[in-house]
Amino acid sequence: WIEQLEAIAKEKQLGNLLIAPETTYGKTLQDAWSEGGEELPAPKTYGENIEAFKSELFDTDAALTTTLGAIAENGALILWPTPQEPRLISLVPPIHIALVDAHNIYCNFADALTAGNWKAGMPTNALLISGPSKTADIELTLAFGVHGPRQVLVLVLEG
Repeated sequence: WIEQLEAIAKEKQLGNLLIAPETTYGKTLQDAWSEGGEELPAPKTYGENIEAFKSELFDTDAALTTTLGAIAENGALILWPTPQEPRLISLVPPIHIALVDAHNIYCNFADALTAGNWKAGMPTNALLISGPSKTADIELTLAFGVHGPRQVLVLVLEG
């Protein structure tokens, strides 16, 4: 997936990428950067204090997040925000790149709820993302990225 990310970064001309360094993928990316990943965009990491990080956040080209899974029936991603990977990481940058484990692609929402044992406990919010945000509220003109990223890209991980 690192090679795919490099290709996306080159195609989209990404100068930086917001990541959660405490996650498994964050550690993998940090290793790739330290081993000379010249094709990867510069890493940005989210800080605990949003007020201090706000200007950095709104000057971010893209963000990379993990997912809890995906739903094949409607093409939705399931995000389960954590303190290390808060909801704003997937909402503020103009491009959201999501990592989905192929083993966690469910036929429908009911299957995802059952397989994940959601009744045992949920976060304060869970996100179902089926594409970039869009609205036609202003003069019936369709606009993308009004309430979130303009593009959502998905990398499906196998193995």
